Amino acid sequence: MQVERLAVLSDNYIFLLHDRTSNTAAVVDPAEATPVLKRLRELNAELVAILNTHHHSDHVGGNRQLLEHFPQATVYGGAEDQGRIPGQQVFLSEGDRVKFSDRTGEVFFIPGHTRAHIAYYFPPQTPEETGELFCGDTLFAGGCGRLFEGTPQQMVTSLTKLRSLPDQTRVWCAHEYTLNNLKFALTVDENNSDLKNRFDQVKVARSRNEATIPSTIGMEKLTNPFMRWDDPDLQLRVKSQDPVQTFARLRGMKDQF
Repeated sequence: MQVERLAVLSDNYIFLLHDRTSNTAAVVDPAEATPVLKRLRELNAELVAILNTHHHSDHVGGNRQLLEHFPQATVYGGAEDQGRIPGQQVFLSEGDRVKFSDRTGEVFFIPGHTRAHIAYYFPPQTPEETGELFCGDTLFAGGCGRLFEGTPQQMVTSLTKLRSLPDQTRVWCAHEYTLNNLKFALTVDENNSDLKNRFDQVKVARSRNEATIPSTIGMEKLTNPFMRWDDPDLQLRVKSQDPVQTFARLRGMKDQF
């Protein structure tokens, strides 16, 4: 299973999964159909699945047009998003499985950004492979999604699930927000040397218009304040020893950043 990143809109990423053997493809969170159709034509590949993480238009906007070209494709999404994802046929809950190519993805229910958000995690099958996490807008490189429909407690629970994955897991989040996220992170975690180094690297990458996605779970645990709500320095910074309150105060600060 090969993962390709398609940059669309102002800062979105669509992820195309390609099986070279069968020449089939799946797409994660197609904000637009046109770039997906263009790449499928270049690969001469058949789209067999649309994997949606949540209902927001910049994640499902291409569903219907893709189905016009590939009516046999199956549209997956969270069970609690029923009626909100165009063309949805499969309604997924925590622990469900989704198979594509030679890999089987595990479904995590990760509300917080929205009430129905899910993620797809494809664990490695061999020592040469890495795990692949498609987490939509729950976890970003250096940040996390705004809480539009969920609570801080839900988001901490959701991020805890993702934080428990192997460090080498690649994090395919759906937006190029990394530089701004790290600018904020430095305002609350300025003594973090790993964060400083990452910020310098990302600043250079973005000056060259290079993508910063994928990240890794290990990198997020070291440098992302929203994965470190139990860090004593961050708790001291927001004057709370409660993990959920620490997260909530950090998220509130980021909302005003």
